[in-house]
Amino acid sequence: MALFHTGNLSGKQFLVTGGAGFIGSHIVAYLLTNGAEKVRVLDNFATGLKSNVSLFKDFPNYEFMEGDIRDKATCDKACEGITYVSHQAALGSVPRSVKDPIASNDVNVNGFVNMITAAKDAGVLTFVYASSSSVYGDEPNLPKTENRTGNLLSPYAVTKMANELYANVFHGLYGLNVAGLRYFNVFGPRQDPNGPYAAVMPLFVTGILNQTPVYINGDGEQTRDFTYVENAVQANVKAMLSENPASFGQAYNVAAGARYSVNLLYDAIRDLLKIDHAPIHREPRQGDIRDSLADITKAQQLLGYSPTTQFLEGLIPTVEYFKEMNEQQKAGN
Repeated sequence: MALFHTGNLSGKQFLVTGGAGFIGSHIVAYLLTNGAEKVRVLDNFATGLKSNVSLFKDFPNYEFMEGDIRDKATCDKACEGITYVSHQAALGSVPRSVKDPIASNDVNVNGFVNMITAAKDAGVLTFVYASSSSVYGDEPNLPKTENRTGNLLSPYAVTKMANELYANVFHGLYGLNVAGLRYFNVFGPRQDPNGPYAAVMPLFVTGILNQTPVYINGDGEQTRDFTYVENAVQANVKAMLSENPASFGQAYNVAAGARYSVNLLYDAIRDLLKIDHAPIHREPRQGDIRDSLADITKAQQLLGYSPTTQFLEGLIPTVEYFKEMNEQQKAGN
């Protein structure tokens, strides 16, 4: 992975909530391998994986804390002695929130308020948190710019917008350095291919490999700004370590700045695997937006963000990872 910071991390202490998850574990890996003095992970394994945590067990500067962000005392303890927070813990998935809005609100809003309050009380320097491109809702214009949002289309989107509102109040009221990252369809190794809310990319890869039904919602011509996980790591690192006062109290698009159709994604995966396996189209998914493309100018100007890995470039190691996982799973059975 490329280097996204200057200077030395040896005197810096980090907390990554949701560090057993997909994006969180990649942030943890970057910080540990680049010499952070301490990297603490808080996770309850609701969606995170113990296999991700085991990757870091041999690092002397790594701490794991099992706990739930819905418990304020746990959040307080997690923030003790911490300088920078990357808050990734959440219940993801639009469909999950449509099915169970109470659970999504409890974790993503109540848990967020617990966490940002704990960070403020502990004197944390910078609090960076995961927002989502879902906050753009039905805003029709492309590319998406941070100052222009529409009607929200899912409970999940509401929770992420609530995070941004709370963060901005904490910045203005308490002077806490905050930055929100509106992720656009992040993908890469370690995304969970299992369960009812698995991400589309691992589902496509494993389905094609195993010749099992692969479903595309709607006609497949909906477009997404697919963003390789290394770019999300970069945004977190640069936001946490920013020394630009103007960069705080802001939300940023984190994306590659290009869009591709779901059909193109499927065909690209099929070509990489060299397996001809046709998808099955079904009804469009409730709460989904039609097209998505990010304007990343703001992050470039205020954070120095610059995507290092484009969509097709990141697809190669991603497909290879899930191919290896699939082979290991078969060997284990």
